[in-house]
Amino acid sequence: MQPIPKIAVGDILELKKPHPCGEKRFTVLRVGSDIRIVCTGCSRDMTLERIKLEKAIKKIFSAKKEESDI
Repeated sequence: MQPIPKIAVGDILELKKPHPCGEKRFTVLRVGSDIRIVCTGCSRDMTLERIKLEKAIKKIFSAKKEESDI
């Protein structure tokens, strides 16, 4: 069982698969049971279920300048 990643507003998430615009990094706008993220490439925002998003995360770049691998 994987540990639950700590996701906070302002964090940058690198996902396993790229967005259709080609960018893999997204900024977190809202955290809860659903997480709202915005693409850093094309500024498209989307809301995903926490469980689906956690499976898609490759790396988290914390807003506090800390870096953690998943």
